[in-house]
Amino acid sequence: MSTAMNFGTKSFQPRPPDKGSFPLDHFGECKSFKEKFMKCLRDKNFENALCRNESKEYLMCRMQRQLMAPEPLEKLGFRDLMDEKPEAKDKY
Repeated sequence: MSTAMNFGTKSFQPRPPDKGSFPLDHFGECKSFKEKFMKCLRDKNFENALCRNESKEYLMCRMQRQLMAPEPLEKLGFRDLMDEKPEAKDKY
């Protein structure tokens, strides 16, 4: 005899990510920035803190090409890199 104990069973309610979804780079518009970032990660033994400039450039490329919502770089954690000139120039 089997008895199911369902004390206050709650169903799982999925919710979208906080920032929402964003399109994939199907046309490779930011591929060179992604490759540069990935190479940096491999060269630096995947210490992402050592590849922050490359990360910033990649995110800027995605914002410029509307592959992600525009966000101030300060809000994305790049406040300390704001004086440096990135390769992907834009107001973001």
